[in-house]
Amino acid sequence: MALFTLLTVLWVLSSGNVFVVSLAFADLVVAFYPYPLVLYAIFHDGWSLGDTQCKVSGFLMGLSVIGSIFNITGIAVNRYCYICHSLTYDKLYSFRNTLMFVGLIWVLTVVAIVPNFFVGSLRYDPRVYSCTFAQTASSSYTIAVVVVHFLVPIAVVTFCYLRIWVLVIQVRRKVKSEVRPRLKPSDLRNFITMFVVFVLFAICWAPLNLIGLAVAIDPPSVGPSIPEWLFVVSYFMAYFNSCLNAIIYGLLNRNFRKEYKRIIMSVWAPRRFHTETSRAGTEGLKSKPSPGLNNNE
Repeated sequence: MALFTLLTVLWVLSSGNVFVVSLAFADLVVAFYPYPLVLYAIFHDGWSLGDTQCKVSGFLMGLSVIGSIFNITGIAVNRYCYICHSLTYDKLYSFRNTLMFVGLIWVLTVVAIVPNFFVGSLRYDPRVYSCTFAQTASSSYTIAVVVVHFLVPIAVVTFCYLRIWVLVIQVRRKVKSEVRPRLKPSDLRNFITMFVVFVLFAICWAPLNLIGLAVAIDPPSVGPSIPEWLFVVSYFMAYFNSCLNAIIYGLLNRNFRKEYKRIIMSVWAPRRFHTETSRAGTEGLKSKPSPGLNNNE
Protein backbone atom coordinates (compact mmCIF):
# COMPACT_ATOMS: atom_id res chain seq x y z
CA MET A 1 0.00 0.00 0.00
CA ALA A 2 2.80 2.39 0.91
CA LEU A 3 4.63 1.59 -2.33
CA PHE A 4 1.46 2.25 -4.32
CA THR A 5 0.98 5.59 -2.56
CA LEU A 6 4.58 6.57 -3.27
CA LEU A 7 4.27 5.67 -6.95
CA THR A 8 1.02 7.64 -7.16
CA VAL A 9 2.69 10.73 -5.70
CA LEU A 10 5.63 10.37 -8.09
CA TRP A 11 3.22 10.00 -11.01
CA VAL A 12 1.59 13.32 -10.12
CA LEU A 13 4.98 15.02 -9.90
CA SER A 14 6.79 16.07 -13.04
CA SER A 15 10.13 14.44 -13.76
CA GLY A 16 12.02 17.54 -12.66
CA ASN A 17 10.18 17.57 -9.32
CA VAL A 18 11.05 13.91 -8.71
CA PHE A 19 14.72 14.90 -8.76
CA VAL A 20 13.99 17.72 -6.31
CA VAL A 21 12.26 15.27 -3.95
CA SER A 22 15.30 13.00 -4.21
CA LEU A 23 17.57 15.95 -3.38
CA ALA A 24 15.39 16.81 -0.38
CA PHE A 25 15.71 13.23 0.86
CA ALA A 26 19.50 13.47 0.57
CA ASP A 27 19.45 16.65 2.66
CA LEU A 28 17.25 15.05 5.32
CA VAL A 29 19.40 11.93 5.77
CA VAL A 30 21.94 13.72 7.95
CA ALA A 31 19.22 15.29 10.11
CA PHE A 32 17.71 11.96 11.18
CA TYR A 33 20.83 10.18 12.42
CA PRO A 34 24.32 11.74 12.09
CA TYR A 35 23.50 15.24 13.39
CA PRO A 36 21.92 14.01 16.65
CA LEU A 37 25.03 11.88 17.25
CA VAL A 38 27.23 14.92 16.63
CA LEU A 39 25.28 16.84 19.27
CA TYR A 40 25.65 13.86 21.63
CA ALA A 41 29.42 13.86 21.08
CA ILE A 42 29.60 17.62 21.68
CA PHE A 43 27.70 17.38 24.98
CA HIS A 44 29.86 14.45 26.14
CA ASP A 45 33.10 15.98 24.78
CA GLY A 46 33.96 12.94 22.71
CA TRP A 47 32.64 9.83 20.99
CA SER A 48 31.34 7.13 23.32
CA LEU A 49 28.88 5.26 21.10
CA GLY A 50 31.21 2.60 19.72
CA ASP A 51 32.83 1.89 16.39
CA THR A 52 29.68 0.49 14.73
CA GLN A 53 27.69 3.67 15.38
CA CYS A 54 30.64 5.66 14.10
CA LYS A 55 30.75 3.72 10.83
CA VAL A 56 26.97 4.01 10.34
CA SER A 57 27.04 7.74 11.04
CA GLY A 58 29.94 8.27 8.62
CA PHE A 59 28.20 6.16 5.98
CA LEU A 60 24.99 8.21 6.22
CA MET A 61 26.97 11.46 6.13
CA GLY A 62 28.62 10.31 2.91
CA LEU A 63 25.27 9.12 1.56
CA SER A 64 23.83 12.60 2.10
CA VAL A 65 26.79 14.49 0.64
CA ILE A 66 27.35 12.35 -2.45
CA GLY A 67 23.62 11.93 -2.94
CA SER A 68 23.21 15.71 -2.90
CA ILE A 69 25.87 16.43 -5.51
CA PHE A 70 24.71 13.56 -7.75
CA ASN A 71 21.09 14.75 -7.51
CA ILE A 72 22.13 18.33 -8.27
CA THR A 73 23.94 16.96 -11.33
CA GLY A 74 20.85 14.99 -12.31
CA ILE A 75 18.68 18.10 -11.95
CA ALA A 76 21.07 20.12 -14.12
CA VAL A 77 21.04 17.48 -16.86
CA ASN A 78 17.24 17.28 -16.60
CA ARG A 79 16.84 21.06 -16.96
CA TYR A 80 19.35 21.09 -19.83
CA CYS A 81 17.38 18.45 -21.74
CA TYR A 82 14.06 20.16 -20.95
CA ILE A 83 15.15 23.61 -22.16
CA CYS A 84 17.77 22.88 -24.81
CA HIS A 85 16.40 19.60 -26.22
CA SER A 86 12.68 19.96 -25.64
CA LEU A 87 11.66 17.81 -28.62
CA THR A 88 13.17 14.65 -27.12
CA TYR A 89 12.56 15.50 -23.46
CA ASP A 90 9.20 13.74 -23.03
CA LYS A 91 10.54 10.52 -24.50
CA LEU A 92 13.81 10.61 -22.58
CA TYR A 93 12.25 11.56 -19.24
CA SER A 94 9.16 9.40 -19.22
CA PHE A 95 7.80 8.30 -15.83
CA ARG A 96 9.61 4.96 -16.02
CA ASN A 97 12.89 6.46 -17.23
CA THR A 98 12.81 9.16 -14.57
CA LEU A 99 12.47 6.60 -11.78
CA MET A 100 15.32 4.64 -13.34
CA PHE A 101 17.53 7.75 -13.45
CA VAL A 102 16.81 8.55 -9.79
CA GLY A 103 17.47 4.91 -8.86
CA LEU A 104 20.74 5.02 -10.79
CA ILE A 105 21.78 8.13 -8.87
CA TRP A 106 21.33 6.36 -5.53
CA VAL A 107 23.02 3.17 -6.74
CA LEU A 108 26.06 5.22 -7.83
CA THR A 109 25.95 7.04 -4.48
CA VAL A 110 26.13 3.79 -2.50
CA VAL A 111 28.84 2.41 -4.80
CA ALA A 112 30.87 5.60 -4.27
CA ILE A 113 30.72 5.22 -0.46
CA VAL A 114 31.56 1.50 -0.18
CA PRO A 115 35.35 1.95 -0.81
CA ASN A 116 35.55 3.91 2.45
CA PHE A 117 35.15 0.66 4.39
CA PHE A 118 38.11 -0.92 2.59
CA VAL A 119 40.34 2.14 2.91
CA GLY A 120 39.39 2.72 6.55
CA SER A 121 38.65 6.39 5.97
CA LEU A 122 35.48 6.63 8.10
CA ARG A 123 36.88 7.77 11.44
CA TYR A 124 35.98 9.96 14.37
CA ASP A 125 37.47 13.45 14.07
CA PRO A 126 37.63 15.22 17.47
CA ARG A 127 37.98 18.61 15.76
CA VAL A 128 34.39 18.45 14.46
CA TYR A 129 32.93 15.84 16.86
CA SER A 130 31.89 13.74 13.87
CA CYS A 131 32.56 10.37 12.33
CA THR A 132 33.42 11.46 8.84
CA PHE A 133 35.75 10.98 5.90
CA ALA A 134 39.41 11.20 6.96
CA GLN A 135 41.35 13.09 4.29
CA THR A 136 44.68 11.65 5.47
CA ALA A 137 43.65 7.98 5.27
CA SER A 138 44.83 7.56 1.67
CA SER A 139 46.25 10.24 -0.60
CA SER A 140 45.22 8.53 -3.85
CA TYR A 141 41.72 7.82 -2.58
CA THR A 142 41.26 11.38 -1.32
CA ILE A 143 42.24 12.74 -4.74
CA ALA A 144 39.81 10.32 -6.39
CA VAL A 145 37.03 11.45 -4.02
CA VAL A 146 37.59 15.14 -4.76
CA VAL A 147 37.74 14.54 -8.52
CA VAL A 148 34.84 12.08 -8.89
CA HIS A 149 32.56 13.42 -6.15
CA PHE A 150 33.12 17.15 -6.63
CA LEU A 151 35.13 18.36 -9.63
CA VAL A 152 33.51 16.17 -12.30
CA PRO A 153 29.91 16.85 -11.16
CA ILE A 154 30.68 20.57 -10.87
CA ALA A 155 32.03 20.54 -14.43
CA VAL A 156 28.93 18.74 -15.76
CA VAL A 157 26.55 21.10 -13.95
CA THR A 158 28.51 24.16 -15.10
CA PHE A 159 28.34 22.99 -18.72
CA CYS A 160 24.57 22.40 -18.50
CA TYR A 161 23.79 25.75 -16.90
CA LEU A 162 26.06 27.67 -19.26
CA ARG A 163 24.21 26.18 -22.22
CA ILE A 164 20.89 27.07 -20.61
CA TRP A 165 22.02 30.65 -19.93
CA VAL A 166 23.07 31.00 -23.58
CA LEU A 167 19.61 29.90 -24.69
CA VAL A 168 17.92 32.21 -22.17
CA ILE A 169 19.91 35.16 -23.52
CA GLN A 170 19.03 34.19 -27.09
CA VAL A 171 15.34 33.96 -26.24
CA ARG A 172 15.38 37.35 -24.55
CA ARG A 173 17.06 38.82 -27.62
CA LYS A 174 14.63 36.95 -29.88
CA VAL A 175 17.42 35.11 -31.67
CA LYS A 176 16.08 31.60 -31.08
CA SER A 177 15.52 28.95 -33.73
CA GLU A 178 11.99 27.96 -34.80
CA VAL A 179 12.16 24.46 -33.27
CA ARG A 180 12.82 25.78 -29.78
CA PRO A 181 9.71 26.92 -27.91
CA ARG A 182 9.58 30.15 -25.95
CA LEU A 183 10.64 29.74 -22.33
CA LYS A 184 7.76 30.08 -19.92
CA PRO A 185 8.22 32.28 -16.83
CA SER A 186 7.77 29.21 -14.61
CA ASP A 187 10.58 27.38 -16.46
CA LEU A 188 12.89 30.33 -15.98
CA ARG A 189 12.06 30.64 -12.27
CA ASN A 190 12.62 26.92 -11.70
CA PHE A 191 15.93 27.11 -13.53
CA ILE A 192 17.08 30.10 -11.47
CA THR A 193 16.10 28.32 -8.25
CA MET A 194 18.15 25.22 -9.07
CA PHE A 195 21.02 27.36 -10.34
CA VAL A 196 21.16 29.14 -6.97
CA VAL A 197 21.10 25.73 -5.24
CA PHE A 198 24.09 24.67 -7.33
CA VAL A 199 26.06 27.88 -6.75
CA LEU A 200 25.60 27.71 -2.97
CA PHE A 201 26.57 24.03 -2.97
CA ALA A 202 29.78 24.83 -4.84
CA ILE A 203 30.59 27.74 -2.50
CA CYS A 204 29.92 25.74 0.66
CA TRP A 205 31.82 22.62 -0.37
CA ALA A 206 34.74 24.12 -2.31
CA PRO A 207 36.91 25.04 0.75
CA LEU A 208 36.71 21.57 2.33
CA ASN A 209 37.44 19.83 -0.99
CA LEU A 210 40.35 22.14 -1.76
CA ILE A 211 41.80 21.45 1.70
CA GLY A 212 41.42 17.72 1.10
CA LEU A 213 43.09 17.97 -2.30
CA ALA A 214 46.01 19.97 -0.87
CA VAL A 215 46.46 17.50 2.00
CA ALA A 216 46.35 14.53 -0.37
CA ILE A 217 49.01 15.97 -2.67
CA ASP A 218 51.54 16.49 0.12
CA PRO A 219 50.31 15.07 3.47
CA PRO A 220 53.53 15.48 5.55
CA SER A 221 53.96 19.21 4.90
CA VAL A 222 50.47 20.48 4.08
CA GLY A 223 48.49 18.50 6.68
CA PRO A 224 50.06 19.97 9.84
CA SER A 225 50.20 23.49 8.35
CA ILE A 226 46.42 23.83 7.91
CA PRO A 227 44.95 25.73 10.89
CA GLU A 228 42.41 23.79 12.89
CA TRP A 229 39.94 26.69 12.81
CA LEU A 230 40.06 26.75 9.00
CA PHE A 231 39.23 23.06 8.76
CA VAL A 232 36.42 23.34 11.33
CA VAL A 233 34.87 26.36 9.60
CA SER A 234 35.06 24.73 6.16
CA TYR A 235 33.63 21.47 7.52
CA PHE A 236 30.58 22.99 9.20
CA MET A 237 30.07 25.40 6.29
CA ALA A 238 29.91 22.38 3.97
CA TYR A 239 27.33 20.52 6.04
CA PHE A 240 25.34 23.69 6.65
CA ASN A 241 24.55 23.56 2.94
CA SER A 242 21.94 20.87 3.67
CA CYS A 243 19.92 23.51 5.55
CA LEU A 244 20.09 26.11 2.79
CA ASN A 245 18.01 24.38 0.12
CA ALA A 246 14.75 24.73 2.06
CA ILE A 247 15.50 28.44 2.57
CA ILE A 248 16.21 28.91 -1.14
CA TYR A 249 12.96 27.21 -2.11
CA GLY A 250 11.08 29.43 0.33
CA LEU A 251 12.64 32.63 -0.99
CA LEU A 252 12.34 31.87 -4.71
CA ASN A 253 9.23 29.69 -5.00
CA ARG A 254 5.73 30.99 -4.28
CA ASN A 255 4.31 27.55 -3.57
CA PHE A 256 6.95 26.79 -0.94
CA ARG A 257 6.29 30.14 0.76
CA LYS A 258 2.58 29.35 0.82
CA GLU A 259 3.13 25.91 2.34
CA TYR A 260 5.59 27.28 4.91
CA LYS A 261 2.91 29.74 5.98
CA ARG A 262 0.38 26.91 6.27
CA ILE A 263 2.75 24.88 8.44
CA ILE A 264 3.45 27.82 10.75
CA MET A 265 -0.25 28.58 11.04
CA SER A 266 -1.05 24.95 11.85
CA VAL A 267 1.46 25.06 14.72
CA TRP A 268 0.81 28.50 16.20
CA ALA A 269 -2.86 29.03 15.34
CA PRO A 270 -4.46 25.60 14.76
CA ARG A 271 -8.06 26.86 15.05
CA ARG A 272 -7.52 29.57 12.45
CA PHE A 273 -5.69 27.09 10.23
CA HIS A 274 -8.56 24.57 10.31
CA THR A 275 -11.10 27.35 9.68
CA GLU A 276 -9.25 28.64 6.62
CA THR A 277 -8.66 25.12 5.34
CA SER A 278 -12.36 24.28 5.56
CA ARG A 279 -13.26 27.57 3.87
CA ALA A 280 -10.76 26.95 1.05
CA GLY A 281 -12.14 23.44 0.55
CA THR A 282 -15.69 24.77 0.31
CA GLU A 283 -14.70 27.44 -2.20
CA GLY A 284 -12.76 24.86 -4.19
CA LEU A 285 -15.88 22.75 -4.60
CA LYS A 286 -17.85 25.74 -5.88
CA SER A 287 -15.29 26.76 -8.48
CA LYS A 288 -13.57 24.10 -10.57
CA PRO A 289 -9.96 25.07 -11.39
CA SER A 290 -8.75 25.29 -14.92
CA PRO A 291 -6.74 22.22 -15.99
CA GLY A 292 -4.23 24.45 -17.75
CA LEU A 293 -2.95 26.12 -14.60
CA ASN A 294 0.55 25.31 -13.47
CA ASN A 295 1.44 25.48 -9.77
CA ASN A 296 4.79 27.00 -10.61
CA GLU A 297 3.40 29.88 -12.66
